[in-house]
Amino acid sequence: MPNLLPSALRDAVDLAEADLDWIHQLVADWQLIADLSTSDLVLWVRTRAGRFIAAGHTRPSGGTTVHLEDVVGRRMPASREAMAMESLSTSQIQDAAEPYWTGTAAVQEEYIPVVHAGTPIAVVTRETSVGVIRGGRIVEREMEEIAEVLCQMTASGEFPIQGAGTTIRHGTPRVADGVLRLDEEGRIVYVSPNGRSCFHRLGIEGELEGILLAEAVTSIIPARTPVDETLAVVLMGRQAWLTEVEVGGVFLSVRSIPLTLRGRRSGAALLVRDVTEVRRREQVLLNKDATIREVHHRVKNNLQTVSALLRMQARRASNEETRQALSEAERRVTTIATVHDALSHNVNEHVDFDEVFSSILRMAAVVATPTGEVSTKLEGSFGVVDADTAQALATVLAELVTNAVEHGLDGRDGRVTVTAHRDEDHLEVHVMDNGAGLAPDTLMTGLGTRIVTTLVRGELRGVIDWEPLSGGGTDVVIHVRLSQRAARAEA
Repeated sequence: MPNLLPSALRDAVDLAEADLDWIHQLVADWQLIADLSTSDLVLWVRTRAGRFIAAGHTRPSGGTTVHLEDVVGRRMPASREAMAMESLSTSQIQDAAEPYWTGTAAVQEEYIPVVHAGTPIAVVTRETSVGVIRGGRIVEREMEEIAEVLCQMTASGEFPIQGAGTTIRHGTPRVADGVLRLDEEGRIVYVSPNGRSCFHRLGIEGELEGILLAEAVTSIIPARTPVDETLAVVLMGRQAWLTEVEVGGVFLSVRSIPLTLRGRRSGAALLVRDVTEVRRREQVLLNKDATIREVHHRVKNNLQTVSALLRMQARRASNEETRQALSEAERRVTTIATVHDALSHNVNEHVDFDEVFSSILRMAAVVATPTGEVSTKLEGSFGVVDADTAQALATVLAELVTNAVEHGLDGRDGRVTVTAHRDEDHLEVHVMDNGAGLAPDTLMTGLGTRIVTTLVRGELRGVIDWEPLSGGGTDVVIHVRLSQRAARAEA
């Protein structure tokens, strides 16, 4: 598990793994308290030497911070340690008698023990600017009360809530998006202006205070509309979870935080956010991705049809040269169809080229081997490449493997080995055979060679060279500079 504590503190603090995990969960969700009360929260852990060191800090999202500087790693002033020690030893929230002056504002401090399994393990200070207006906005008493309940739950070991659905996703509601307070029965006793707007857009008319939220929402959902099975318990505030409700094309994301006081239910706080535009954009992207996959699928089908027609025509050809030309064209079309087939199964226009090339390598060797037995081997890894690179690279390598079998081995038994070495955006590929090798001063003028050279230099922005192997055979070396998008996808 990642360690929350700064590296300088890890050897100076005695905290069990379970306690560290509890602190991780608290820090993952304490932004809620900071935003509700427009306060800075600082987590303090006690070292073996008895000093308190700041191990975490969060600022309110919608207001001015008390600490402009980073406080993590700093020692608590000695004048404040007595209050922190009292909070830690008694497991009780302690309020500072007097505000302290930061140089620009008076700050009221509250010391909150972090209790896990009945044992206090750390202290959180809630530091709030004195005055009605904080951070440029008026803090409503109802939101302050929710923050105070959460602080009391922290001191009693009930917050963070075990098993709560706090996983962050695109559209997760925050305090600024909308807040509701429910009583024990699920009636709304407070709703922020943004929360009111969210449910009005969903279709709930009139005043919201005093109504049963779950009843009001379910009454406007059309019959036979699929809903999340957790919707009712979330809207009643009985389950700490995150759900969504959709009515008439309006999507609301709702998160429930059940509140307790001294072990008894005290209603719940709900965060709500209108995610209609977020979900609309996601749907547009899904439709686009589906369209792209369908295009690749249809292109693959069309190419396979062309390949079949070329194969039929080759069988009917009476001229051997014509038959060979048609067979080569059919093989090239099939290679391109293989890449489109791979692209039709993903949404990001990138493919794992190792999977694509393994089938191309076997196919190229089999098609090009009229006699003799040829074995093929792939060493190394190409990694993930983008669609354009995959098309060009597949065609180049299929041509080189075919050429190695047809001309390098020339009907004899042999071996073709392809090695790939990937270093971020640089790719080096060797296609080696153990055939007769190149005769001195051989001119590489065939159609396949021209196709390979054009694609390597043009599409792949690389270089290619033919070199003799010691002991016989040929080594074709390709150096390719991949696009930055492909390199990032591989990383």
